[in-house]
Amino acid sequence: MSENTEKKTEKKVRPESMARITTREQAEAFIEEEVEKARKKIGSGNVLLALSGGVDSSVVAALLIRAVGKQLTCIHVNHGLMRKGESDQVIEVFRNQLGANLIYIDATDRFLDKLAGVADPETKRKVIGEEFIRVFEEEAGKLSDIGFLAQGTIYPDILESDGIKAHHNVGGLPEEVKLELVEPLEFLFKDEVRVVGKALGLPDFMVYRQPFPGPGLGVRCPGAITRDRLEAVRESDAILREEFEKAGLAGKVWQYFTVVPDFKSTGIKDSRRSFEWPAIIRAVNTRDAMTATIERVDWDLLEKISSRITKEVPGINRVLYDLTSKPTGTIEYE
Repeated sequence: MSENTEKKTEKKVRPESMARITTREQAEAFIEEEVEKARKKIGSGNVLLALSGGVDSSVVAALLIRAVGKQLTCIHVNHGLMRKGESDQVIEVFRNQLGANLIYIDATDRFLDKLAGVADPETKRKVIGEEFIRVFEEEAGKLSDIGFLAQGTIYPDILESDGIKAHHNVGGLPEEVKLELVEPLEFLFKDEVRVVGKALGLPDFMVYRQPFPGPGLGVRCPGAITRDRLEAVRESDAILREEFEKAGLAGKVWQYFTVVPDFKSTGIKDSRRSFEWPAIIRAVNTRDAMTATIERVDWDLLEKISSRITKEVPGINRVLYDLTSKPTGTIEYE
């Protein structure tokens, strides 16, 4: 193992003297310090970032735009497993509002073709992960004079892994490509990242975005993914999020989403027999994601959501509510 590789995988420790970032003033001081560090480190060089649109990569992007502007190139890969409107939001915020040098890749067909007929959860994750890296590598290979790779690594990533964030949040490059890492959030916890994001002027829907798995809606479409069932997940999830926000639950419930499993049941639609999927609603609260409790959603709200989903989403004729805590269930389905 080379000395350079050893440095990449070495565990880092948050300085004991580092105060928790809880106020805007503390966040602004942190931003000023990290902007100066980034400018000094990057100099006149160019830096690359895989921008998923999640909280961590978005905050890194906004911070580095402030530090080095067009020297940062962001690559956003739409693998077709995003929530409704997410890629549009990334383009609007970073390209149109912040003026980022953003490359948008719609690789939907490429990913879904690779996933056709793949039902095993781990195989699905592997296909999505490997294909993401291939797409990112291909786009990165078209660029010249890139000397740095920015990553949205945060402190829990270092505590729980080898210090290098998984592909689905930060992208990856071949082992032989030597880029120096830029990780301005590496000693921050998620709540601190959100405070910094607010201070950087990112919109609330991005700063307070729920945790979202790297394989995206792929893990909420159990079994072999089909385009019509994937669309049913996306549309039912959008309705759930819209109604939770209207009801004031968006900032109260830690995570909520819909799942559309690969089985059908008999129902009645438009006075005719239907044979369609159920949509399962899951809403949980947790402090550390190691355990989770169920949100007790108002019955009238659930009825409203159920009515909307069954009427507005093709292929859905039932709505179910998951009452399973963690343990015994996991938060996600795959």
